[in-house]
Amino acid sequence: MADTPRHPFLQGLSKHRGAPPTVVVIFGASGDLTARKLIPAVYNLSVDGLLPADFHLVGFGRKAISDENFRALAKDAVREFSRRELNPDDWGRIAARTTYVAGDYDEPAAFVRLAAQLTAIEQRIGREVQPLFYISTPPSVFAPILRHLGASGLAGKYLGQDHHAKVIIEKPFGRDLGSALELNTTIRGVFAEHQVYRIDHYLGKETVQDLLVQRFANAIFEPLWNRNFIDSVQITVAEEGGVGSRGGYYEQSGCLRDMIQNHTMQLVALTAMEPPGSYAAEAIRDEKVKVLKAIQPLSLVAGGDVARAQYAAGMTGGKAVAGYVEEEGIAPGSTTETYAAIRLSINNWRWQGVPFYLRSGKRMARRVSEIAINFKRPPGTLFAESGGFDLAANTLAFQLQPDEGLSLVLNTKIPGLETRTQPVKMSFRYSTTFGSNTPEAYERLVLDAMIGDGTLFIRGDEAETSWKLYTPVLAAWAAAGAEGLDRYAAGSWGPASGDALLARHGHLWRQP
Repeated sequence: MADTPRHPFLQGLSKHRGAPPTVVVIFGASGDLTARKLIPAVYNLSVDGLLPADFHLVGFGRKAISDENFRALAKDAVREFSRRELNPDDWGRIAARTTYVAGDYDEPAAFVRLAAQLTAIEQRIGREVQPLFYISTPPSVFAPILRHLGASGLAGKYLGQDHHAKVIIEKPFGRDLGSALELNTTIRGVFAEHQVYRIDHYLGKETVQDLLVQRFANAIFEPLWNRNFIDSVQITVAEEGGVGSRGGYYEQSGCLRDMIQNHTMQLVALTAMEPPGSYAAEAIRDEKVKVLKAIQPLSLVAGGDVARAQYAAGMTGGKAVAGYVEEEGIAPGSTTETYAAIRLSINNWRWQGVPFYLRSGKRMARRVSEIAINFKRPPGTLFAESGGFDLAANTLAFQLQPDEGLSLVLNTKIPGLETRTQPVKMSFRYSTTFGSNTPEAYERLVLDAMIGDGTLFIRGDEAETSWKLYTPVLAAWAAAGAEGLDRYAAGSWGPASGDALLARHGHLWRQP
């Protein structure tokens, strides 16, 4: 297939960061994440010429599947979920090096078979191959997989060399501080921290990566990025859909565990961190941890720093939809929150007195994720609102989904013979500037793990620090039961308690 012409803005940019010969082993190879994200990511990296010449893919799962059938399933996944159409030649190069190992995750003999498979690959190509283990399974089998990778010797393969074994672990990293500490103890008993890549796909989104570029590559922003100029920060991660077929999982999770503790806190850390000493992974991750440690414990009394709610019946997309407790797999008296709003206070020189407001929920007005930096209002000495001027606070908003980009709200004069003002929005969108075929987050993250770049992954102490903040909240909500659990209509922007959280401090939610 002829190379697709690159967008003019991308001409001259490098398309390759060298990865050593690699075999990616996917645990949970017949699962939904593998089909929707991981196999398409591998395919698109191949199309872009970013896979090493000696690349192999091994699926590992409980189901007894032949190599041929696994290749067929993988091909179907590319056909259905890839951002590019399946090309037989491109797929053929991957398929020829794709195999499958069947076995239980707590079966020592299965890991012996896996080790033999990797040895056979090395003997066939006549060189050592970096093993990259991707654990895409339910959390209940994280520990057995990790232990058997250690016991089989696979975790220590080529340790001390550039092509040492690595492991990618999907979230959730525990359910609270205690379970996160236990999981990290298991991980550290098998792998060194530099071998571990705790994945949060939000960090692979273009706009999330661009946040650091906007802050530190543009001199107009960083001097203003502090309590002297910024009034508040709002981070919204809203979903239009309900729990769907994930009711059983969501009942055990809830919004705080599912979205706030991981995805949303990553956005907080990147927004609030100090400039790192370098762009090296550890320099950036050190600054993220410092920010998380500076966040003050949350007030859990009525009128404090948290609000929770559950969606009731309402209208979404012009259609009537059921409330959470009417969804499949949900207990009638469930107190699981589908919405959470948080007010964070960061006790450091840069952010003292600047509230960070977080909210996430299901069945909200529309699907959108954004970070909004709200600057202080200009003094009204020249353009007082009582004089007919419509002055808005300047807002810099990073939109992460569905249409990645950023916008800046400015005040401008309305054309005419009188001096009147109106807020206007200046916008940049990745799709219109760089073309619409933006790489998926998993493509960037899988590539970074192969080359050993941990910048966009979560370090163990980072996960523990976040859980330390939110574990008391989870405990308080569990003890309170239904008390304090608000309701909001499906298709709305959330409950009254979420609005009150901001109103108590003189703020309103921005409507993205």
